Amino acid sequence: MARFKLTIEYDGTPFAGWQRQAGQMSVQEAVETAIERFCGEKVAIQAAGRTDSGVHALGQVVSFDLSGDRDPFRVREALNYHLKPHPVAVVEAEAVGDDFEARFSATARHYEYRILNRRARAALEAGRVWHVPMPLDADAMHAAAQMILGQHDFTTFRAAECQANSPIRTLDVLTVSRQADHIVVTAKARSFLHSQVRSMVGSLKLVGEGKWRPADFRAALDAKRRAACGPLAPPDGLYLTRVDY
Repeated sequence: MARFKLTIEYDGTPFAGWQRQAGQMSVQEAVETAIERFCGEKVAIQAAGRTDSGVHALGQVVSFDLSGDRDPFRVREALNYHLKPHPVAVVEAEAVGDDFEARFSATARHYEYRILNRRARAALEAGRVWHVPMPLDADAMHAAAQMILGQHDFTTFRAAECQANSPIRTLDVLTVSRQADHIVVTAKARSFLHSQVRSMVGSLKLVGEGKWRPADFRAALDAKRRAACGPLAPPDGLYLTRVDY
């Protein structure tokens, strides 16, 4: 058996998320079907992050085993052929050791959230940004973000259906910057809770609007109650950009 690592990008708009779901197309199903069409083997692939419905990826990582000895270049080319017409592309394929696991070997996951902050709606970026027409104060949002770095109980920013054993996570990076008409939020941690990034962004938007002070954002974290969270940001603007190993 040979183990492969794939780096994948995809537009999450038409999918019900990463994970297989009965009666709905998922990114996992699209990739596993492409593998079967390529080599006739049914495999269960492991992903670094189980992105939700509508969430995109620039650097999702998966691992899986195939029988025999196969050229990674041919694996990539064959999978990209069989993935059509899905908006999924294998950017890189490489052979790895048997001890590599896309999920459990990861040391950090990087996410980016993109807000289009202007009056005019998105034309070219529809479905790929959160359009917020009212002005947002990116500096205030960044100041608030710095107040929750480190290890905390992130219950406030955890989806009710989250299956993680513990709400304790260590947030290494949370930055907010303005880039012309866009506000970009970046987040880095070894692992995130279900909907944690979207929950944090939704609350940061309240800071940007002036409805919350930066201290209110920290107070929401300290409350350790889901009810203290602001509105959940839509999936459109969220990207899994990179996974470190």
